[in-house]
Amino acid sequence: MNTEKIKVIISKVGLDGHDRGAKVVATLLKEAGMEVVYLGMYHTPEGIVKAAIDEDADVIGLSYLSGEHLVYTPKIVDEIRKNGLDDVLFVVGGSFPPEDVPVMKEMGVHEVFRGGSLTESIVDFIKNNVRGKG
Repeated sequence: MNTEKIKVIISKVGLDGHDRGAKVVATLLKEAGMEVVYLGMYHTPEGIVKAAIDEDADVIGLSYLSGEHLVYTPKIVDEIRKNGLDDVLFVVGGSFPPEDVPVMKEMGVHEVFRGGSLTESIVDFIKNNVRGKG
């Protein structure tokens, strides 16, 4: 078993200015033994994917609270695919209607965690689905 740390990029996209949940998840992933790079707020899909490339990230995690999850998710998936990051896990979390979860998965998100998700489920999903580490 490889003991190299899982590297996670956590970010907000667009004009969403609420980042408490993203910071909480970033802290919890660090406590679970992962290396976390928190980019902060107001990023573009291109900037987030570029950071994932620059950091050699295993996971891209986005937090949505602005209601723009169906706008930005396909843009980020497109950037991931354009840059050949098929081995990078893409997870999202935040506040959105339950009926949008399958829509985001169809767009290419690996897993969706709605507000109130148990931290263990996020950590377990990443550890069980990231490629080649953990």
